[in-house]
Amino acid sequence: MIIGAGMSGICMGATLERQGIASYTILEKGNDVGGTWRENTYPGLSCDVASRAYCYSFAPNAGWTSTFPPGPEVHGYFKGVAQKAGVYDHVRFGAEVVEGRWEAGHWVLELKNGDRIEADVVVSACGVLHHPVLPDIEGLETFAGPKFHSARWDHSVKVDGVRLGVVGTGSTGVQITKALGGVAAKLSLFQRSPQWVYPVGNIRFSRLNRFLHRRFPALSRLSYRGWQWAYEETFVKATMKPGWQRRMMSGMCRLHVRSVKDPELRRKLTPDTQPMCRRLIMGKGFYKAVQRDDVEVITEGIDRVVPEGVITADGRVHDLDVLVLATGFDAQAYLRPIELVGPSGNRLSEAWGHKPHAYRTVGLPGFPNFFMLMGPHSPVGNVSLVAIAETQADYIAGWVRMLDSGQTSAASPRADVTARYNEEMVAALPQTVWTTGCKSWYLDADGLPSLWPWTPARHREMLAEPQLEEFEPVA
Repeated sequence: MIIGAGMSGICMGATLERQGIASYTILEKGNDVGGTWRENTYPGLSCDVASRAYCYSFAPNAGWTSTFPPGPEVHGYFKGVAQKAGVYDHVRFGAEVVEGRWEAGHWVLELKNGDRIEADVVVSACGVLHHPVLPDIEGLETFAGPKFHSARWDHSVKVDGVRLGVVGTGSTGVQITKALGGVAAKLSLFQRSPQWVYPVGNIRFSRLNRFLHRRFPALSRLSYRGWQWAYEETFVKATMKPGWQRRMMSGMCRLHVRSVKDPELRRKLTPDTQPMCRRLIMGKGFYKAVQRDDVEVITEGIDRVVPEGVITADGRVHDLDVLVLATGFDAQAYLRPIELVGPSGNRLSEAWGHKPHAYRTVGLPGFPNFFMLMGPHSPVGNVSLVAIAETQADYIAGWVRMLDSGQTSAASPRADVTARYNEEMVAALPQTVWTTGCKSWYLDADGLPSLWPWTPARHREMLAEPQLEEFEPVA
């Protein structure tokens, strides 16, 4: 059983299909595949990873229209892969899992509608950015106009010619501002802290470009590997340790913010932390948008929300017609609030009581035949999530083959091996840019980045094949 039919769930299903394993079901609580690309439909939504790298290596897309394509195009790609790979036939929609219990040598999953389903192996493909975070702002419920989280965009609400408030300046807030600056009569952007923006252009691919990629599939594979190499040799190394890569990317960010002509606005938009300490905003156009007369960047903290709008800490009332909360997601939730109960009555909520952890990003001691895609400390901070999902799906498929052939039975990762692995990660974190002094959604309950502190190549090597000696059998 695979929980979730987003990018990683589709990848798991397609990987099993390619290896001739057809005895799987994907449980999806929504009404279609695509995960975050299904749920996010806000204006300006686009991928911030280069499209030639943001695809499965086994299903390159010759039809990408640009370097950073719009959200519907990305959603269409994943739906297309699910259809061509035969994954759709294995998806059960409207199936929300609430609990899983290990009983008599297998898992029993309970759905929200009361159904109970047995499984030999359970794979969580619930995603990283899935559960929207709503800010704790006094009076938010009193706002008289429409208000919604960016991941729950209400398309029945008119945004052209209105006074629009956007709370948050992460990737989502930036994309909405670029899209609706000049569309709304007045756009008020409430910024808690400024973000660095890396100035990479969005190149449109010509018809000839797309034709050549379709005509010569090797060109698509070459493009994929080329972008992968570029990311790993520049951006990845910039986050891992000091060097020319970090200096180059930092310099580009600092130079880009100088395109803001007004010194006071430039000061508001310049972070006091290092570039890449938080997730970089990718693309151009934001600084142009915020320099419009009808866009205002507000740095005073929000005191409270009232029916007519927002009151900031300086006592100023910002009259609004529509309020959008671009306040991100709970990146530490993973598959929660689903509860898992292991063989000895041990619970996931207890195992992750302090903070989530994992065995090599994919497993958890005490929970046999249970695996995760995009689990704790996956390399989500500096590389395409699609490539990570492939690495983890291949590893999990290896376990499925061993279980099917009888090479091993129910087993879970050893606690001592998992503890050593997590200690090594913590020891490696100080060299990364994520520990240079900023607050971000990367940080866990101890204030440490819940990210992979090494290269993607090391992650691929680590999950090249299952290490049976690092597991223990479960009766």
